Amino acid sequence: MYNFCTLFDIRYLSRGLVMYQSLKEHCPNFHLYIFAFDEQTYQYLLQQKLEKVTVISLKEFETKKILAVKKTRTQKEYCWTCTPLIILHAIQKYNLKNCTYIDADLFFFDNPKYLIEEMKKKSVLITEHRHSSKKVLQEGIYCVQFMVFKNTKEGMKILNWWAEACLEWCYDRKEDNKFGDQKYLDDWTTRFEGVHVLEHLGGGVAPWNCQQYNLEKDKKNKAISLIEKKTDKKYPFIFYHFHHFILFRDERIDLAAHFFISPDFRKLVYQKYLKEMIKVEKKIIVTIKNYLETSRPKFKNNSFLRKVKYFIKGIKNISSISKLLKS
Repeated sequence: MYNFCTLFDIRYLSRGLVMYQSLKEHCPNFHLYIFAFDEQTYQYLLQQKLEKVTVISLKEFETKKILAVKKTRTQKEYCWTCTPLIILHAIQKYNLKNCTYIDADLFFFDNPKYLIEEMKKKSVLITEHRHSSKKVLQEGIYCVQFMVFKNTKEGMKILNWWAEACLEWCYDRKEDNKFGDQKYLDDWTTRFEGVHVLEHLGGGVAPWNCQQYNLEKDKKNKAISLIEKKTDKKYPFIFYHFHHFILFRDERIDLAAHFFISPDFRKLVYQKYLKEMIKVEKKIIVTIKNYLETSRPKFKNNSFLRKVKYFIKGIKNISSISKLLKS
């Protein structure tokens, strides 16, 4: 059994549901613990009675210690603060042997078990940013997007250390070699024992590193392979991180800010994701209507934004999405 946990609120409800569906499609033996970060999301998820899912409310999750720091953090910072805490809660409350944290804006194209099994007897698995740019990221060497913790002495030692560190300091700024919840991971391979850095390139593909790869789709089984340009090595394409995928109120999309997204990735990756997002948002339009009308950002002219027209209600033929992505 592969146990996963994630957190999201109404802003990421559609992303979270799309991620869940992709996980369900590619990982038969799993259970997902969803921490609903607002009441509207919690009630909606409860009503859906999703298969292989346990929904956890803020009321159940938040302790006095957690609530004490909540008022000192923005919503983004609070979510970052709580990342190690939800993993800890899931392992302790449900007596799990392992738990994999996944960001709500991931999308699986193959079974993540191949990534988890790579760690073998190690207690913690972390993934690198693998940035295409040579610049050192202020966000850290590793990305809090897909992390595995086993319920072992080593695993719990690291998880508890990280949880305490985030409760003490977790802000959206660089300070004293810290940044949010991620910079804490920089020295884990030397600070702790039992930490494995993911080697499989098919896990952790994202806008900041997709320039290093080509894609190849098998005509028979439709599986996508990832080909590293510099080595020509081929890997199963496991998941993509849709970082900075923004849906605007005026029917536009920002695919990935200033990162270059190749035609292959737009066709094989973003087209699939957009199609699933549209399907889900059509189903939950009543639930998120107020958010769409008030909270979803308005598009601002920016020469760096690669955008396409986006219609939740206007697209009658899903296949027309491919035309939109040629913009």
